[in-house]
Amino acid sequence: MHSDPGDLPERIGQATGRLLATAATLSDTQAREPSLLPGWSRGHVLTHIARNADGLRNLLTWARTGVPTPMYASRQARAEAIDAGSGRPASELAADLRAGAEAFRAEAESLSDGAWQVTVSGIDGAGHPAWFVLWRRLSEVEIHHVDLDAGYRPCDWPDQFVTDCLDVTADVFTEARPVPRVLLSDTGTGRSYQIGPAGVGSDAEPPAGVAGPGYELVAWLTGRGTGAQLSTAGRGLPALPAW
Repeated sequence: MHSDPGDLPERIGQATGRLLATAATLSDTQAREPSLLPGWSRGHVLTHIARNADGLRNLLTWARTGVPTPMYASRQARAEAIDAGSGRPASELAADLRAGAEAFRAEAESLSDGAWQVTVSGIDGAGHPAWFVLWRRLSEVEIHHVDLDAGYRPCDWPDQFVTDCLDVTADVFTEARPVPRVLLSDTGTGRSYQIGPAGVGSDAEPPAGVAGPGYELVAWLTGRGTGAQLSTAGRGLPALPAW
């Protein structure tokens, strides 16, 4: 990440405030309407964000106490909780979202400096230092805010979030799955990000080039945009696995 992780709590608070403001505008009917995520209503998205706060709070508890505490009892339990909460009135969805966010914030404030370096692991089993839980929460709030399809768009993401997200997402694509070689160029900042395997030898084929505003790159990488506004020098967008 290009930014200071110490800024993450404040950034989470700001992002959560924006999300809560959007949630407060939804009627009961709008909460039941489709989101941008296939098969999920806006109620599903809001419930997911609330339960994500609970799950990530469990990881912070793990870091604070030293007792391994899973995010969720199981993947099935996670899915059932989201589905069960999705049809609630909009006011209940917003109140649940706020309560989950406040409990997460309180747990984060209770951690000592040393606890932030404790290794914890999420539902996929990948380990990371506890401070990275804060980044995970920020990205959940920012990206799923867009998924609500309630007025918040990729172009509304803060510049700092976009820069950090490009940095983290490029690493995730390169390390976690086979992807084609692509050189991403953020025309707003001038920064470049390489994904895919490194080239070997002078005869290695150059990576595909994809350029555009950082928020458009993030939207494409995370499946929140088609990439229609990105430049590929006539080669077309390379096919990427799901984020």
